[in-house]
Amino acid sequence: MQADIMLRSLKALALALVVGGAPIAADAASDGRGPVTNLPLPRFVSMKAAEGNVRRGPSLSHRIDWVYVRRDMPLEITAEYGHWRRVRDRDGAGGWLHYALLSGSRTVIVEKDRLVVLARPVPDAPGVAEFGLGVIAALGKCLPDWCEIEAGGHSGWAPKSALWGVGRDELRD
Repeated sequence: MQADIMLRSLKALALALVVGGAPIAADAASDGRGPVTNLPLPRFVSMKAAEGNVRRGPSLSHRIDWVYVRRDMPLEITAEYGHWRRVRDRDGAGGWLHYALLSGSRTVIVEKDRLVVLARPVPDAPGVAEFGLGVIAALGKCLPDWCEIEAGGHSGWAPKSALWGVGRDELRD
């Protein structure tokens, strides 16, 4: 019995040292919510700033690996720690960005060259615009297979499969 109590005390001490000794990045928890914001993980956001340093860890003392230089670029948040968010881009590259550089405004990147945007969310609807590969568009309403997008003053419906920055099962009003 005393050995059992001692073992539990050692486990608690080891856990306290791990938690207190170094920051632990909270990935998608078992309930799928971030520990800081209580928002879903993973989730999509966009770059609010025109430039953002991507760091190896969640603090200013961590090395900058590269710089994102595209305002409104969609990113996926995969973890949270304090004021920092671990993000990844459409190529799977990522790192830690300060939350002040991010926006909840949703955007997507067109992943198909010469994507014809349609007047209605049906395959035989008339085309209203053509977007090139890599165009960043504002994300509007999303149905099971289609999303309404807008860029350069043109808006219409595109298949989700041609976009990065929206979940496959995501619905939006």
